Amino acid sequence: MALRRHLLPRFWLGITLGGVALLCGVAYWWERQLPERLEQAIRDGDTLACLRYSEQLAALRWLGQQAPEELALCRRQAAVQAWNDGRHADALGFQELLVNSGVGTSADQQRDQNQLNRWREQLRDQALNAFRDGNLNEALSLLKPVERGTSPSGSRLSNSLQETWNRNQLDHQRLAELVRSKQWWEALAVLNRMEHPWWQSKAQPLRQTVEQAIDQRKDLDEHHNHGELPAHTVPNSALDAAVQRRIREGMEPWKAFETGCADVGGRVEEEGPESLCRRR
Repeated sequence: MALRRHLLPRFWLGITLGGVALLCGVAYWWERQLPERLEQAIRDGDTLACLRYSEQLAALRWLGQQAPEELALCRRQAAVQAWNDGRHADALGFQELLVNSGVGTSADQQRDQNQLNRWREQLRDQALNAFRDGNLNEALSLLKPVERGTSPSGSRLSNSLQETWNRNQLDHQRLAELVRSKQWWEALAVLNRMEHPWWQSKAQPLRQTVEQAIDQRKDLDEHHNHGELPAHTVPNSALDAAVQRRIREGMEPWKAFETGCADVGGRVEEEGPESLCRRR
């Protein structure tokens, strides 16, 4: 019994060492196969196999610095293929890994960085074009891989686009309310504040209504919701000329209305839903 207990630890030690030796042997054998398999994958243009074999080779690191260089080549191929397939997030991911690895000559590293910058810029341009065309969701989707972990959330282009869209959307809603209440000058001020091309186009019918209403008004007491205004109002033609002159000077429409009213000897007063220029 004593002899059996004495031999038992040696038995398990032998099994353990044998298992480790077997694993090392298999790993060594596989490592010897990897270069040939990797070269074949590169020749065949098999990007997935290229990445898989090069990553395994890099993990073993029994061939010095050869593995990282092969891995860089495979990542470069994978990035180009993903970009051509429209998988922009994958393409940027591979290219970022390539740039961050620092493998290759300085010229190679610069080319990889330039490629990454070009792809990011292309996605930003596509996002801006989609945004101008009124496709906000598409624009945000295009920017998602570009902004992934690259900048603080407050400075991202996607946030700026979202804010601009929301502001113009609210302006359009406000414009519709002002047109319904026939507050023409206030409506014109909102129209001139809208800077998004798609919302400007959407607001075009309302702009025509506002401009026609201003052009057709001969006296500010016409078409008032609460009946006739007092007769002592400034001449509409003189007021319009003064307001247009102030607008040409660079004033905002509402400020131009207030200043133009003062120019022709009037003062702005609120009457119901409208603002009137009454003679002093």
